[in-house]
Amino acid sequence: MRIVREPRVYLVGRQHVDEEDIQRFLSDYGLTWETDTEVGAERLVEAGGRVCYLSFGKGRRSNAEYIGNLISQRHGSVLEHAVWNFIIAGVSRSFSHELVRHRAGWGYSQLSQRYVDESDAAFVEPDVIAEDERAHQVWLRAVETAQRAYVELVEILSEKFKDVPDRTLRRKLARQAARSILPNATETIIFVTANARALRHFIELRGSEWADAEIRKVALKILRIMQREAPHIFADYRVERLPDGTEVVKTDYEKV
Repeated sequence: MRIVREPRVYLVGRQHVDEEDIQRFLSDYGLTWETDTEVGAERLVEAGGRVCYLSFGKGRRSNAEYIGNLISQRHGSVLEHAVWNFIIAGVSRSFSHELVRHRAGWGYSQLSQRYVDESDAAFVEPDVIAEDERAHQVWLRAVETAQRAYVELVEILSEKFKDVPDRTLRRKLARQAARSILPNATETIIFVTANARALRHFIELRGSEWADAEIRKVALKILRIMQREAPHIFADYRVERLPDGTEVVKTDYEKV
């Protein structure tokens, strides 16, 4: 049986700016504009903000200065134009139940337990359990028992549905019932799309000391990715260490 103790976050998609159409718009309205960032999301946030006041070529010159002002003024709606795609793996079903509560600005596609065989599924063990040998043994016995029961149930139900002509449907009928025995610790994989404002809200809420330990790990990983990916949008966040050695996220500009 495979045990997972660290989540994995993959940034798999980012925005591309159509420079030709940007220039066509500027020309049609007698405007000029230059920006100093090559990050598509940062360019689009600035463009979106400048459309509001037709301030192309005016005021703040650098993209960092422009976005910094938006954040300090808490003009968060402009950040919704910046979008990224992630695959999050090595996380539990408990994690995904909390993640999908974030609705505005998010999209999800999650591994299906009705179609995917979980006979060799991995299980995510919380650090607080892994660090205590007695707790670890109790947890291990529970997930091993659940996995064995799942395999046995799939075999029984596959036989029960043997007369169903469609092979895929037979498997689905067996697995969708057998999955009821699997614990929240079962690993899942989820593809997510989120805009910058939604990511900021997630990072602030789930990166706090009050958040669940597993989702806090993911929030910190996403923050570090985004500070490399779009530093002008996420520059105000800092990571601090608590007395227990764990990390949390702080910012002076909450709820942007």
